Amino acid sequence: MPPERSYWFPARRYGWGWGPPTSWQGWAVIVAYVALVALDFALFPPRSEWAAFLGYLLVVTALLIAVCWLKGERPRWRWGDDA
Repeated sequence: MPPERSYWFPARRYGWGWGPPTSWQGWAVIVAYVALVALDFALFPPRSEWAAFLGYLLVVTALLIAVCWLKGERPRWRWGDDA
């Protein structure tokens, strides 16, 4: 029997996607994401450099989704109490 895998991001109870992190590694990823988004505002002010701002934001968000996909439960639509 394979050992139980520990997920950084559990699946949401309702809907599709991931819920809040359940490990310190997951929280570190969220803190890093927030810091990178704040850096985006500092480097590329949205009013003057909106294209660079959006490009940076899309890349950082894609990286967050990739980490959630690799280190989280497989997302699927959930209705609540189902396992």
